[in-house]
Amino acid sequence: MTETLIVEPQAPADSCVIWLHGLGADRFDFQPVAQLLQRSLPHTRFVLPQAPTQAVTINGGYLMPSWYDIMAMSPARAINRQQLDASANTVLKLMDEQNALGIADARIVLAGFSQGGAVVLHTAYIEASRSLAGVMALSTYAPSFGEVLPLSAVQQSVPVICLHGTQDGVVLRSMGRAAHDQLKDAGVEVSWHEYPMEHSVIEQEIGDIASWLKARLG
Repeated sequence: MTETLIVEPQAPADSCVIWLHGLGADRFDFQPVAQLLQRSLPHTRFVLPQAPTQAVTINGGYLMPSWYDIMAMSPARAINRQQLDASANTVLKLMDEQNALGIADARIVLAGFSQGGAVVLHTAYIEASRSLAGVMALSTYAPSFGEVLPLSAVQQSVPVICLHGTQDGVVLRSMGRAAHDQLKDAGVEVSWHEYPMEHSVIEQEIGDIASWLKARLG
């Protein structure tokens, strides 16, 4: 597995954001964003893992960085659940590593864009029951959430910020909104932000992320 990119803050780290990139991207994708956010979060370490390179069925079996295989796009995403579980396990190991460095779960935020967002939602609300500082779900969806999302009290205590583009043709706004609504119905504190953008990240969104992170980790 490719080595995880660690973006250390200028001051000693007392918090951490574990941020997963999207399909076909790499661990350097959000490095500039992490460095920008550290201007207002001088004690926050950013951990940027690299997805394994593996075949993606919907892309003709082409090998690319992928947290899990997508076999079909409609009517709903058909995914490789074992690979999703494996990626969630990678996130849990990264959390354990931060714990060993003195960063408690309550000072860790999980973040992910697109496919990476699906992994962190799965990690926080399906695979684990840990008192995280929060979850950031960027332009993403929740393929592993069933019709009913029974959560533990610990899982319910983990807040989420969902950010999505109104013009997103890759992960439709309705898919992101469905994940938001399921979490809200399950008793999670969840906020929704949408922007006039496609499947991307814009400056206004980064500003909202900075404010949200500062409120929880600052």
